[in-house]
Amino acid sequence: MFAIARNSVRPAAARYSALAAAARFKHTLPELPYAYDALEPHISKEIMTLHHQKHHQTYVNGLNAAEESYASSKSTKEQIALQSALKFNGGGHINHSLFWKNLAPANGDGGKLGDGPLKKAIERDFGSVDAFKKKFNATTAAIQGSGWGWLGFNPTTEKLEVVTTANQDPLISHVPIIGVDIWEHAFYLQYKNVKPDYLNAIWNVINFKEAEARLVEASK
Repeated sequence: MFAIARNSVRPAAARYSALAAAARFKHTLPELPYAYDALEPHISKEIMTLHHQKHHQTYVNGLNAAEESYASSKSTKEQIALQSALKFNGGGHINHSLFWKNLAPANGDGGKLGDGPLKKAIERDFGSVDAFKKKFNATTAAIQGSGWGWLGFNPTTEKLEVVTTANQDPLISHVPIIGVDIWEHAFYLQYKNVKPDYLNAIWNVINFKEAEARLVEASK
């Protein structure tokens, strides 16, 4: 995102520079690190295909369009008007890019939490892995409408905490370790309106190896 200009109308050279930068850089849809059917039976191929190709692609398209409009805007007022589109689509792109890496096939790394820094931290901060999952599921299922459930690392307390964000808001207060999409497009075709069933099933395909790497990096 480009910085808001001091003047309501930026000099022509500055506007041209911003437009040129936007033209050079475009956000793109990241490839999945596994096949669309690799998470079955826990997440269906149909959901993964639509979620990735349609929903995430929409956020990418929206973010590129919003950034182009921001770069070509001629006033602070116009830039302010674009903030919600940048936040929504930018958050959608950030969150989903993280989400795909958060998952792994159950016959691979999915669902396997071995002894190590992540398990030790979860047991320290929640009492047990089962207690953590129970708290995470209850907190995430209670989201009214669309949003995300997170296991986040609090850099101030240096502890893991379960937090939520609304809509496509990215997690800023914590370092995201595990994020679960609770928008209906992530589960409705398979689990209908029974969010607890989706949340119970997803632990079978959570990539704890990836989550542990994030925790180790955040703890440095």
